[in-house]
Amino acid sequence: MHKFFVPKNNIADNNAIIDGEDVKHIYKVLRLQVGDKVSVNNCEGKEYVGEITLIDKKVVTINLLEESSINNESPIEVYLFQGMPKSTKMDLIVQKNTELGVRAITPIITERVVVKTELKEFKKVDRWNRIALEASKQSKRSLVPEINIPIEFAELLEELKPMDLVVVPYENEEGYGIKKLVQSVEIKHINKVAIVIGPEGGFEESEILKLKEIGASIVTLGPRILRTETAGFTCLGLIMYELGDLGGIV
Repeated sequence: MHKFFVPKNNIADNNAIIDGEDVKHIYKVLRLQVGDKVSVNNCEGKEYVGEITLIDKKVVTINLLEESSINNESPIEVYLFQGMPKSTKMDLIVQKNTELGVRAITPIITERVVVKTELKEFKKVDRWNRIALEASKQSKRSLVPEINIPIEFAELLEELKPMDLVVVPYENEEGYGIKKLVQSVEIKHINKVAIVIGPEGGFEESEILKLKEIGASIVTLGPRILRTETAGFTCLGLIMYELGDLGGIV
């Protein structure tokens, strides 16, 4: 059954209206027809089984038959704070971390990041949110992760304070990895996890010290140095396996 994310404002009186790019995809690519069943998500985690009642070139109307109990979200919330990479690497970061179950992604500006535009005018965020939406459809997420505008390092430290666990992979850390970290924490008390990834040049030692001061766990991901775009979803995969649902529910 094909799945579509529909803004909450487009759902009323047991009907959902699909507009925008999905309309063309429905009738030209998927070749769905009136009477076909589809899955509809209100972008806030609530899902329905619906039946197509109208298809034209501008809108598709869905009659919502029943609310679905499906929830494909992890029992833990993982937030990625990603050192801003160059070029289009953020596209891959958004796509793969969305597939793995990240709750939100926030780019961060560290000492070794060069930004050529005002953060409040950062236009790439719209594209990243579209990528997150498409990845959520493909992976059948129950929520679409939010991709936020970039923040400065000082603001990052404030954002990390409400987290139950802060994990910072660092190339100069040796021996202490995810396995030992998981053994040292009370898993039942872990609900919100932050992963903080450095940029392509890595973190400055002073930044690592500040992260340690707020209680962050500095870990190694192994003896091989990973690129910034690889480190995030590698760490997320390990966290989801150890604390979430990636290894299945026991």
